[in-house]
Amino acid sequence: MGKIALVLGSSGGIGFEICKKLLQTDHTVLAQYYSNKDAINGLSQFASQQGHLVPLKLDLTDGAAVDQVVTNLLQPDMIIHAGGQHFEGLFEDTPDHVIENLWNVHLYQPARMIRRLIPGMRHKDGASIVFVSSIWGEAGASYEVMYSAVKGAQISFVKALGKELAPNGIRVNAVAPGAVSTTMTAHYDAKVRRDLEGEIPAGRFARPEEIADAVMFLTGKQSTYINGHVLSVNGGWYS
Repeated sequence: MGKIALVLGSSGGIGFEICKKLLQTDHTVLAQYYSNKDAINGLSQFASQQGHLVPLKLDLTDGAAVDQVVTNLLQPDMIIHAGGQHFEGLFEDTPDHVIENLWNVHLYQPARMIRRLIPGMRHKDGASIVFVSSIWGEAGASYEVMYSAVKGAQISFVKALGKELAPNGIRVNAVAPGAVSTTMTAHYDAKVRRDLEGEIPAGRFARPEEIADAVMFLTGKQSTYINGHVLSVNGGWYS
């Protein structure tokens, strides 16, 4: 019987692939989403094979809604945060509401959820928390300053919480992807994409399932001595 996994951002390209792999390995998946119900419906075919899917509609910018959901949530064995919002533009032109939403979605509300769920995770065997951060959380990116900032905050959170929870048998890690073929990069025109691919030693963008494989590794039995680690999955870019 698989474990219970809370996946934040289940309807995104990477989150969808993570959920699919979890369902195919007999997990119960608490699949958080907000607006893309079609993606969640698409996961039902994989749930019918082995795992069990529990759709969880939740706005991660709404603290009151987060509190209500956590109160009634099944106690997860693992928490995977693969959700997020993106913003490209000069920092001086970044509106307050964008900064607030980036902070809420990428760290503040997930951290509040994790804080409430840690006591129950102490009683789980092999409990694990994984954040899908970003290469820009490690290296920083101009024109994506606040996105880089919140992704960097995720990495610091993971390193600190990993140390704090290690004595309790709870591992906390992160995956830091480079460029990935998802809706976040779909707006790039052909020239921009070619230029970026030219900078990446592997010569291409990652596929979402490759990032999902890294997450599965960090939650699995092959990584039981890895804690507070950031696994860069970027094709050799900025290594």
